[in-house]
Amino acid sequence: MSTSYSAAIASNPYIVGSFACIGGGLFGLDISSMSGVLDNPSYLQQFNHPTAGPQGAIVAAMPAGSLVGALAVSKLADLFGRKKIIILSGWVWVVGAVLQCAAQNRAMLVVGRIIAGMAVGMASTTVPLYQSEIAAPNIRGRLVSLQQWSITWGIMIQYFIQFGCSYIDGKASFRIPWGLQAIPAIILSIGMSWFPESPRWLIDNGFETDALQILADLHADGDKSNDLVRLEYAEIRNQVAFERTEGAKSFKDLLKPGVFRRVGLGMSLQAWSQLCGMNIMMYYITYVFQGAGLSGRRGNLIASSVQYVLNVVFTIPAIIYIDKWGRRPMMISGFSLMAVWLFLVGGLQGGFGHWDRSDPANPVWIITGHDAVTKLIIVFSYFFVCSFAITIGPTSWTYPAEIFPMKVRAKAVSLSTASNWAFNTALAFAVPPGLANIGFVTYFIFGIFNIVAAIHIIFMFPETAGRTLEEIEDVFSQGHIFTAWRVDVNAGRKDPADVKIKDYDADEKDHDSKQV
Repeated sequence: MSTSYSAAIASNPYIVGSFACIGGGLFGLDISSMSGVLDNPSYLQQFNHPTAGPQGAIVAAMPAGSLVGALAVSKLADLFGRKKIIILSGWVWVVGAVLQCAAQNRAMLVVGRIIAGMAVGMASTTVPLYQSEIAAPNIRGRLVSLQQWSITWGIMIQYFIQFGCSYIDGKASFRIPWGLQAIPAIILSIGMSWFPESPRWLIDNGFETDALQILADLHADGDKSNDLVRLEYAEIRNQVAFERTEGAKSFKDLLKPGVFRRVGLGMSLQAWSQLCGMNIMMYYITYVFQGAGLSGRRGNLIASSVQYVLNVVFTIPAIIYIDKWGRRPMMISGFSLMAVWLFLVGGLQGGFGHWDRSDPANPVWIITGHDAVTKLIIVFSYFFVCSFAITIGPTSWTYPAEIFPMKVRAKAVSLSTASNWAFNTALAFAVPPGLANIGFVTYFIFGIFNIVAAIHIIFMFPETAGRTLEEIEDVFSQGHIFTAWRVDVNAGRKDPADVKIKDYDADEKDHDSKQV
């Protein structure tokens, strides 16, 4: 297999890891492509003023497509490699963006969003997988966290484009932003041609010489004798060799002892990342602030834009320190803080709000005549977004991408991400009717979800920061299924010399057997 990539690009792991994140940015673009038009008169007129149910279906079309795309990666990423699937996802997104931009009715819009969603599902599964497999252990969390940061940038950029286009009268006010979404996908698909394939996928498929060169370019400026390069190369070869003794890859492998536990952790963490309530704040922030008593379309757009800026800014500390803070402390504190802010918002809504049924088709639980309460709700909503951005946002992508054995990694990460999209789809459907029928109680429900999530993390999620993907095997081999805090902090850590000796011995024995 020819190594068609730029060694100069591969020598900088941050460039390699961050460029692929454009795939995550596509998800962000889609989120605010909807949230920014919910009260756009031209959008409402074009699509026949969708009520809560139809609007929920339009929004849910994208995560429904993403669910399909994420599941498809379970097979495609092993067959064709990580790099090719990322490239493919960009071109699929372009098709979806064109259909949305040209949509003449709800059906055409939904089809465009489903196709775009398939691209997002493929990218959101494959990009963290790719990043985790090319990153050195000491920066893996930081690189995979860039996936979440790119999502926040996509949300913010698209929202400001929507805001600027809101001054345009007519259909162009929503068609221009939807059409512009195709540009970053084209850049992603063309640009990835100069990036390396995952060395772990290459070794697993018999291209060991290429894999060693890529590892050397990634971690040591092309020096194949570097200790870290030899350590990773030997560990990957040993792990792949061991996994091959267990037979062909199969979904049945996900049910094996030790693996099934991790599948449950990956899928549940991605589910909690949706059930925490961030879905409300991203897709339906316009409805949230409307219920808080914020009136005026542009005033709502401005208030909403602040939270998108905060989402970008507060993800930065997480990217910098995720490998120092660790996964467990970030997840536990994040879910706990978000529960607090949701209970406060729900309490204020319940204490000062009332039903506004002036439009029988769209009842709204709303606060009127309490400016101080309105401002408090907006502030607590901002605190909620900041809490998510600095904790759960990055870790929800990092943790599932690093806990699985090579043999099942693509399939397991695919299922984990599919869990995200399954709950994303359900919530996109459920939130508008929820706000229209139970009002402020919606916030308490999501607050309870956060408390349960924090308890789940405390008891069942071991720490994984600072270890190679192969060393993480030893972390889970310790057991402690319900007492994760008892896992030895030094579990899995190896000396490069020991691993190389093991690998060289295996090579020598293989060589001797061939001579005989």
